[in-house]
Amino acid sequence: MDRVVKCTVFLVRMADYEAVNEVYATFFPKDPPARSAVAGSGLAFGAKVEIECIALAGR
Repeated sequence: MDRVVKCTVFLVRMADYEAVNEVYATFFPKDPPARSAVAGSGLAFGAKVEIECIALAGR
């Protein structure tokens, strides 16, 4: 997780942002990656939240 540099959070309901943010912070307690959050509908498999991350590849 320390190689993640950017995440995009897709939420069906922006009202869930605060709850998602609390959980997100447990994965990145120090120096969290850049992040965007957008509202969307019709996420795959009826999900309420989808998170896409970009990470640096190892050598």
